[in-house]
Amino acid sequence: MTKLDDLALHMITYYAADPARIQHFIKVHSFAALIARQEGMDAATLEILEAAAYVHDIGIKPAEQTYGSSAGKYQEELGPAPARAMMLECGFTPVQADRVAYLVGHHHTYTNINGMDYQILVEADFLVNLYEDSVPKAAAQNALDKIFKTQTGKTICKEMFVL
Repeated sequence: MTKLDDLALHMITYYAADPARIQHFIKVHSFAALIARQEGMDAATLEILEAAAYVHDIGIKPAEQTYGSSAGKYQEELGPAPARAMMLECGFTPVQADRVAYLVGHHHTYTNINGMDYQILVEADFLVNLYEDSVPKAAAQNALDKIFKTQTGKTICKEMFVL
């Protein structure tokens, strides 16, 4: 079993009895990996991105327990520590775990995006959230105009939402 497979299974256990959350991170992972491969991301960065895609919403559970809310700011506050711990448990290096914790702690912050892993994580999460939230076409167009930077992410968004 690879570290990424182990991480995915840990997240499935973490969100046991919550198929919507499991489906969400699996879809974000799939889009993130596809976009990254199409954009020519190197293997080391791709591994970090894939791990981040699996654990990006790990902060929802502690946010709901602590604040009674899954708001993005609470996810960013409470997600990095359990993400880092789970990464280390699955055999990732401290450097990898630190970068993933950073991404988890910023994945709802759309300014000062630093790194292709961060950009693609945001795009993949948007693709899934736009669909899951059944947003109007105008909102999808706004996200396309303001958030998407990669050619692959833009193409997928345009095709999915007929923009």
